[in-house]
Amino acid sequence: MKNVHANVKTSFSPETTEPDIVPTAYVHPLAAVIGAVHIGERVMVSPCASVRGDEGQPLWIGDESNVQDGVILHALETWDGEAPVEGNLVTVDGEQYAIYVGDRVSLAHQAHVHGPSFIGDDTFVGMQSMVFKAEVGEGCVIEPKSLVMGVRIGDKRYVPAGSVVKTQTAADALPKITDEYAFKDLNAGVVHVNVHLADAYNESGVAE
Repeated sequence: MKNVHANVKTSFSPETTEPDIVPTAYVHPLAAVIGAVHIGERVMVSPCASVRGDEGQPLWIGDESNVQDGVILHALETWDGEAPVEGNLVTVDGEQYAIYVGDRVSLAHQAHVHGPSFIGDDTFVGMQSMVFKAEVGEGCVIEPKSLVMGVRIGDKRYVPAGSVVKTQTAADALPKITDEYAFKDLNAGVVHVNVHLADAYNESGVAE
């Protein structure tokens, strides 16, 4: 598919790499997936999403995650021509990534994840939110139109809509997700829908 292709050679990415897309994933023909990108099992990549592993590399999207309409994944350069740019990489299980998105993560419409960034399993990144130079733990909810930059967010915290979280003090003070939290089950429902959309679109042959 013309919308899925290798990166070009540059001083900061001297090798060309084709995206690694598991067959059970679905990439819509109007989405772009470029370069050093892994897309896992039953991932749904929706129209107008841009997943660009042509500057910072590699990008990882875990199993049963979803990349919704208008989402951007891109990263700062990770190679300076001679050595890795360690400050622009995150390490997961001994491997380095420009962006690492775990399993069952939802990246909602027009969200922007810019590397270096890590998003833990079962986390929801809300519409028009941005994560940049940040680590977000497992089971978190970033409500719509929020900015998370330069911080680490612990597991099972939520970022209220429209928040700007730029200091570790602010990140540490974020509320914990409890049974009373209105959106505690939001991500599970979004993952359910998108996994089944990926299955159905693959069965339909729309991308062929």
